[in-house]
Amino acid sequence: MIFKHDVLIIGAGLAGLRAATEVAGKADVALFSKVYPTRSHSGAAQGGIAAALGNEEPDSWEWHMYDTVKGGDYLTDQNIAEILAKDSIRAVYELEHMGVPFNRTSEGKIAQRNFGGHTSEFGKAPVKRACYAADRTGRVLMDTLYFEAVRRGIKIYPEFHVLDLLIHEGQVAGVVAYELATGEVHFFHGRVVLIATGGYGKVFKVTSNAFASTGDGLYLTYKLGIPLEDMEFVQFHPTGIYGLGVLISEAARGEGGILRNSEGERFMERYAPTIKDLAPRDMVSRAIAIEIREGRGIKGRDYVHLDLTHLGEKKLAERLSDISSFVKIYLGLDPARDLIPTSPTCHYMMGGIPANTNGQVLDGQNNPVPGLYAAGECSCLSLHGANRLGCNSLLDLVVFGRRAGRHMLEILGSLPWADPPSNPERPSEERIRRIKENRTGVKPVMIRQSLQEVMSSECGVFRKDDTLTTALAAIRALEERYRDVKVDYTGNRYNTDLIDALELEHLLGLGEAIVSSALARTESRGAHSREDYPQRVDEQWLKHTLVQKTESGVSIAYKPVTITRFEPKPRAY
Repeated sequence: MIFKHDVLIIGAGLAGLRAATEVAGKADVALFSKVYPTRSHSGAAQGGIAAALGNEEPDSWEWHMYDTVKGGDYLTDQNIAEILAKDSIRAVYELEHMGVPFNRTSEGKIAQRNFGGHTSEFGKAPVKRACYAADRTGRVLMDTLYFEAVRRGIKIYPEFHVLDLLIHEGQVAGVVAYELATGEVHFFHGRVVLIATGGYGKVFKVTSNAFASTGDGLYLTYKLGIPLEDMEFVQFHPTGIYGLGVLISEAARGEGGILRNSEGERFMERYAPTIKDLAPRDMVSRAIAIEIREGRGIKGRDYVHLDLTHLGEKKLAERLSDISSFVKIYLGLDPARDLIPTSPTCHYMMGGIPANTNGQVLDGQNNPVPGLYAAGECSCLSLHGANRLGCNSLLDLVVFGRRAGRHMLEILGSLPWADPPSNPERPSEERIRRIKENRTGVKPVMIRQSLQEVMSSECGVFRKDDTLTTALAAIRALEERYRDVKVDYTGNRYNTDLIDALELEHLLGLGEAIVSSALARTESRGAHSREDYPQRVDEQWLKHTLVQKTESGVSIAYKPVTITRFEPKPRAY
């Protein structure tokens, strides 16, 4: 079946929703979601959204910009960081006016709290910059914007999995999507496509990401030859629930939580003496890994403790209720009385689809692809550099989701309808048929588990040449095995076996891109920590990595970092 809309938005998280609400009523816009829209992963964000409101103490957008650049270990494009910091105040008040129920000060202003890497006076002391709604900020933002989308009459296609992106003569022609409820494959004709499909944390074994975070949108562009940018930079959040990866938000440390080793020591005082437990995430994750490696893990095992006991039951109930609930459910512990076992978990991807300030996707020559946009975690505006600061993610989604929506409207009138190829659904239908009819191959779960094991063990918090080389060879062997993938269930309605098999191709391709990029960058910067190259080398490596899929394999290229104001300095805290 063929459908037709001016604007096709793939992904119903906050970036997709904010772009859609900007376009609604001015063009025919359709919103696709692989899951039911309110289950999009944006709703899992706990801690807050950054904005220099100054409601609790003096603050400045310039300090916010500096923290973003410094936190990104100077790989951040500074013109992008300036847009984010300047627009943050407007964005948060806009959300408030839409109905987001932020916590309040005694004066009725939006409450703010400390968060890792956010400082006053260009790094002198921590500052309260995170606007929050208890520890479920992403959830209430999602609900508010989804209500706006419904209220404005946006056409929503829930549980439609986009399988293919069609570009004809250099211009977007539409997408092909698989309807989970029926097993039917449909073509959607459109003039503009926005990819807002989120992250791809399921490449790793232990992650805070949802099961649906498989990098679908990135792979759609990557397989067409559009390069991906800075894929080596994978953020490991320091405090995942041990063994599960379920996130314990940085808000816990923002409210005063303390990390302790087996000796009961507050060890972050040694690694970041100024801001201690509120150092950027990559620094804290490495500190935990070092503590464990040097034998100071709890009971000699690979975790440390997060101590919230001194916060008291009242504060935990008011500001960290969801976190308290997670700890009770998954560990059987009471954070008001018990120390919480934590270890780093794959959390956020700084790399993604190259995009400019208006969300336009950039090709290998750094030129916009007509009609193609990206926003949110799947995109790479070079905002987060080598390491994203907490609370900048939700802000990124609404600031640059809005900018993409506005620009799509500006250019829509000048974009003709590109002719799609005949039978545009056929390649996807053939792909599905081959998987279903194969009865002798390997199940996707076996390949996926092998991929996740090798990515976690050989390309995790610490990396080096031999482990990365091992990982790359293993992934390429798994890609060969994937050619013979099979599924047990061959029905049409909600065939999750088939979805697993389709997603696995994306995970394998993105795993190869991550490892190839990490192997090429022979320095340590932000979340990319090479044990064999421990120093940051600005003279050689102050540049963005571009990894491209070609007929002859993966190729690596580079482009410069935009520096407008802050010259690189040692990243001490």
